[in-house]
Amino acid sequence: MRAALYPCVVRHTRTAPLRHAFVYRTYQWLVDLDDLPRLPGPLAWLGRFEARDHLGDPNATIRANLDAFLARRGVLADGRVVMLTNARAFGHAFNPLSVYWCHDRSDRVVAVVAEVHNTYGERHCYLLTPDDDGHAETTKAFYVSPFFGTGGRYRMRLPEPGDGLALAITLYRDRVPVFVATLRGTRRAATTRVVLAAAARHPFVTLAVSARIRLQGIRLYLRGLPVAARTPHRPEEDTQ
Repeated sequence: MRAALYPCVVRHTRTAPLRHAFVYRTYQWLVDLDDLPRLPGPLAWLGRFEARDHLGDPNATIRANLDAFLARRGVLADGRVVMLTNARAFGHAFNPLSVYWCHDRSDRVVAVVAEVHNTYGERHCYLLTPDDDGHAETTKAFYVSPFFGTGGRYRMRLPEPGDGLALAITLYRDRVPVFVATLRGTRRAATTRVVLAAAARHPFVTLAVSARIRLQGIRLYLRGLPVAARTPHRPEEDTQ
């Protein structure tokens, strides 16, 4: 698999206890963990893929760390692994969500890992076994928004991207959907021209994503939404 870019649209919709929505455009990378792209010369500042930005040992590889995470949970993914993520750009990395599709030797998806980062420098990895349509459910176990605690349950739709990208995550509390995030885009080969065009449209892309999240948080706070208490989170890959 050659690396790809997905110019995409992100939508967040909060329905309770008050309604709030926002939309923004960005782009994401889809890469093979065994064949990570290395942009030449100065272009390397536009996209680096480093273990320190993801789960596990920053001195190992992303693939080795993912394999160790899966092995501790009895999952063998001995085929290719593709990752949808933001690359480190201009020395900065921030990934609200990175998704790993883990295949066996017959190229069947045996697991999906949803790696979530919050703006407090913490992360959590959800190990999922989606159905044939990419649907999976899991209990919320990580503090992301300052206005939601860790209660609730996620319903996710995470089909492996092809020509199109269409992911959705819905948070339910007491069986009522209170938050929906969607990500939709169209595949582009990660040529030099495409990478430069994406960077020109979305300069300092990861800083922009982080700033947007904080701005929306300020708006919600000013609207009177109460802040939920947060306790420090131990990364999921550090637990047995």
